[in-house]
Amino acid sequence: MAKKKKTAVRTGALAWKVNLSGTVSLFILFLALNIFLILFDIRDGLIPTFGTNFFDSVFLTIKHILTMTKYTLLLRGEGLILLMKLSLGTISIRRTLKPIDELTNVALQLGSENNDFDEEKFLRLESAIDEISPMAENARLRTGDQQFAGLELAVNNLIERMRDSYRQQTRFVSDASHELRTPIAVIKGYADMLDRWGKTDEKVLTESIEAIKTESEHMNYLVEQLLFLARGDNGKTKMAFAEFDLARMIHEVYEEYVMIDSDHVYRCKAGEPVPVYGDISMLKQTARILLDNAKKYTPEGGEIRISAELINGTPTFTIQDTGIGIDSESLPHIFDRFYRADSSRSRGTGGTGLGLAIARWIVGKHNGRFDVLTREDIGTRITVYLPRSQKIEALPAI
Repeated sequence: MAKKKKTAVRTGALAWKVNLSGTVSLFILFLALNIFLILFDIRDGLIPTFGTNFFDSVFLTIKHILTMTKYTLLLRGEGLILLMKLSLGTISIRRTLKPIDELTNVALQLGSENNDFDEEKFLRLESAIDEISPMAENARLRTGDQQFAGLELAVNNLIERMRDSYRQQTRFVSDASHELRTPIAVIKGYADMLDRWGKTDEKVLTESIEAIKTESEHMNYLVEQLLFLARGDNGKTKMAFAEFDLARMIHEVYEEYVMIDSDHVYRCKAGEPVPVYGDISMLKQTARILLDNAKKYTPEGGEIRISAELINGTPTFTIQDTGIGIDSESLPHIFDRFYRADSSRSRGTGGTGLGLAIARWIVGKHNGRFDVLTREDIGTRITVYLPRSQKIEALPAI
């Protein structure tokens, strides 16, 4: 007699039960909250009591409450929340439980009538799992058995995600530790100088205090950048998208740098409105990062151009300098975290190596892209392309 074929397991019923239970709990919470509000309003005389008969009084009081604007809006809002919870909660829970579906179905397939597993096969599977070293570059589950193909794929995908996450975290921690070690060492060195000679030597005292302040500010700036990227990696950075004029934003940034940097000549081309949909504060931060890099690698008296325009209908802004340029070896890595070009060419410009990584993260969140054109000892031009937006009305040209 043939075995009854096992069907795929679905967590839909479980998701519905969990969601229904949560909805009922939410309803009870709303009910208790409403009762407390009503009792307080009755106590304060905001809700009158009616009649002498208990049931008539309750009925008339409830009828009066239902006609009050405050409670009408409150009940409608609670009803809408409960309806959304009931209708959308199950979808969210089913999405969360989807991996359980996949694993359960793989297990069912392994135990179906078409899979005549013996003890030897299970031992071979166990041995293959024991041999896996998740952090090794070539770590994969390999059984050599076609019946385990689905299980191998699921496990290997999981291992790959674990490996990528581990590599990213390890590199981030290592690079951050390296970057923080330098300012800490400098601060410690000057603190030792202060302890030895600063009490009697005013020159040592002044020099040490200035150096400690400078390194403390540098370390604070580095930590802020690290936290920005960490929040971005964890999905905790909030973006406020709205439609605005990119040309106006670029002109504002241009005016900032003309005021704070007298060592370079700035030119701006941002006349006609350039409508774009994005987070203006984030994109302004990107423009500032690119300008900081431009002035850092441009000799004193050099020219820096900044512009915003529509190129084939696509909103763009460009930062172009007359600096030292980027060598071919460094070019593929300029947006990597903590990457800095050859120090012999950087002329002691310093920096954290995180600015362009932050800019790439911001532009990526806008579904945009960079275009970099550079020539050594001639200069660099970086153009940011952003998604198109609808036309902004009533924005005068600058």
